[in-house]
Amino acid sequence: MFAERIGYIVWFSDWKAARGLDKYGTLHYLSRKMQYAVLYMNADAAEEATRNLQRLPFVRKIERSYRNEIKTEYESNVPDKTRFYGL
Repeated sequence: MFAERIGYIVWFSDWKAARGLDKYGTLHYLSRKMQYAVLYMNADAAEEATRNLQRLPFVRKIERSYRNEIKTEYESNVPDKTRFYGL
């Protein structure tokens, strides 16, 4: 149904030039102070897009985001104590 998306953290040196990163995927966030961008793109075109991003003169480093691989379902073996503190 939905295409698999991969997130990348792109470290850059020129903020004005980094605003043009939306050509390579969905630009989610730009940090002016720390000079990085969060970019999401389709998994099937990600390898080619990262090669093209590396060639840009203002890109310093590209890191893959592992957000979709982090476990988000938590289990708790501790009993819930909130019912004891009710009125």
